[in-house]
Amino acid sequence: MKLYLAQHAEAKKEEEDPARSLSEKGKRDLDKISNFLKGKGIKVIKIFHSGKLRAKQTAEKLSEAIDSSNGIIESDGLSPLNEPEIWFERLEEEKDDIVIIGHLPHLSKLASLLLLGYTHHEAIRFKNGGVICLEKNQERKWSIQWMVTPNILG
Repeated sequence: MKLYLAQHAEAKKEEEDPARSLSEKGKRDLDKISNFLKGKGIKVIKIFHSGKLRAKQTAEKLSEAIDSSNGIIESDGLSPLNEPEIWFERLEEEKDDIVIIGHLPHLSKLASLLLLGYTHHEAIRFKNGGVICLEKNQERKWSIQWMVTPNILG
């Protein structure tokens, strides 16, 4: 199983837009990431997002580059301060490739829990709009396959 974790792209400041929609930079960054992902031919069952506008807009943009048979789904347990154990347990039973688009510190804690078995050390430093691919092997252990951020793509 492959799990793609993505932090939402850069959003506008709350003072500028209380709903925190994506900034122009965030949209440009997603164009770069989408072009990269198209070339990888990624196919997943579902793309999950937190329901916050910036995560939903990121999911919509990435769904143009990722083949998702069941589309985009708003899900609980993906907000910034949710406990990572919620999704850790869900992923134990998951067999299909999926995408999760969320927020910090939740994504960082989830990645650390999957890779290290605990959350108090940051295993991955997420960047707005960045995507990391993790893979679960037959022994149910997770490993990093690759990571891409907008600044790497130039």
